[in-house]
Amino acid sequence: MADAQSRLITRLATGALRRAMRFLVYGSLGAVVTLVTLFVVMLERRPDLEIWHTTHLDTEFERGNAVESFDDYRALEDRLFAQLEEEIYGRHASDHQGMVNRYRRGSLADPSRWPKNWNRSFELAAADPRAGVLLLHGMSDSPYSVRTLAQTLQQHGATAVGLRIPGHGTAPSGLLRVEWEDMAESVELAMRHLRQVTGDQPLYIVGYSNGGALAVHYALSSLQDEMLPVADGLFLMSPEIGITRLAALAAWQERLGRVLGLRKLSWNSINVEYDPFKYTSFALNAGRQAYRLTREIQRRMTVLARTGDLQQFPRVLAFQSAVDATVSVRALIQGLFKRLPPDGHELVIIDVNRLAVVQELLKDDPKVAIEGLFAEHDLPFTLSVITNENETSPKVMIRRRKVGEAEISESPLGLAWPCTLYSLSHIALPFPPDDPVYGGMDTVKSPGIQIGTLVARGERGVLQISPTQMLRVHWNPFHAYMERRMLEFMGLAPAAG
Repeated sequence: MADAQSRLITRLATGALRRAMRFLVYGSLGAVVTLVTLFVVMLERRPDLEIWHTTHLDTEFERGNAVESFDDYRALEDRLFAQLEEEIYGRHASDHQGMVNRYRRGSLADPSRWPKNWNRSFELAAADPRAGVLLLHGMSDSPYSVRTLAQTLQQHGATAVGLRIPGHGTAPSGLLRVEWEDMAESVELAMRHLRQVTGDQPLYIVGYSNGGALAVHYALSSLQDEMLPVADGLFLMSPEIGITRLAALAAWQERLGRVLGLRKLSWNSINVEYDPFKYTSFALNAGRQAYRLTREIQRRMTVLARTGDLQQFPRVLAFQSAVDATVSVRALIQGLFKRLPPDGHELVIIDVNRLAVVQELLKDDPKVAIEGLFAEHDLPFTLSVITNENETSPKVMIRRRKVGEAEISESPLGLAWPCTLYSLSHIALPFPPDDPVYGGMDTVKSPGIQIGTLVARGERGVLQISPTQMLRVHWNPFHAYMERRMLEFMGLAPAAG
């Protein structure tokens, strides 16, 4: 009798447990389905995709095709821009945003308003080159972002090549299919070309953001492939050495979009294309490729460190804003500078504006991290920080501690923070204050839109362009100092006196 009751109780308990488990499983599954459905509905409520989001330009460069030289690359680029003209500019675009639509001829954002279309690869040749420099722009960007530096380099005796990275300079749809391996192969083509046109002169790479990652990847590749020309140095601005792991998860959103037939799910953001030289819409694949590239960089660095070949890595000079919403400053330090041998490398950090009134409003002050770096006396690189002379003055100085030295030197720069800026941003470093598109109040007059001075005041939620985009600083008040350091780094600075 007792055994029968025990078995009955066991069966009842087991049944109750199974029902509870089924309830939890089905309930959890229902909750997940509900959350995914709400997520999809929210994403589908974004603005409609336009032809520049959906048109596939099939003349874009891809690795493994018949392109064997940089001249071939530019010839293919000619066909690409002809296709862009026919399939996007030549088709009737929507009437909305006519005056600020990059893809409507005659608008303020039409790239053809400028004397030269800086969305394309360019070469600025020196008559008797003292160096060859390859300049690489960032993700969703174009060669326009490196044109000022390229012009300066040419004026000081270097032949400068600005490479249009595959997927860029045409339409945002170019970032839906491109892979980082395509980008890396185009860099190799350009470096081989520079070696041919400059002979035995030194070669350098200037890399901004994702271009910085490509520069580092190329330098690592050249240590493993003796057929690649070796770079004598890398000059990096806001280099993309580490980004959030969420970029890797973007693949699941893309796959869900393909399964459901919802093309908007392939996009992180869908915005008005008002910028003539940069996409404002951002494909999820672009973030995923950036993540893959940074992972590959870390893998190769580990391999080369193990074999000892990392000792041959070229000198690096990098400029980085202390606050950066796009790339990880910590990853730049931990994933690159601290892994390199102590051989002439320098990291220049541009601190926030440390006027007392600004410091009181900071959410996350980078001062703790900066002082923590200065407290490490065994850093294998020179650490320099551009910061206020004191909290009552906008004038800046540079604090520097060289490799192997205990003392921190302080020197005034003769520059100051503009009264309207509390910090730089990821997108600001390449552009001087007078840039006609992205510069500040002293900008040269632009033949079209002037984004750097675009500030519209009114109620929130009214405009299609977010206030965050408009208020993000687009220019670098310390560009002249950065430019001078670049020339010194490459041995191109004019003689003193």
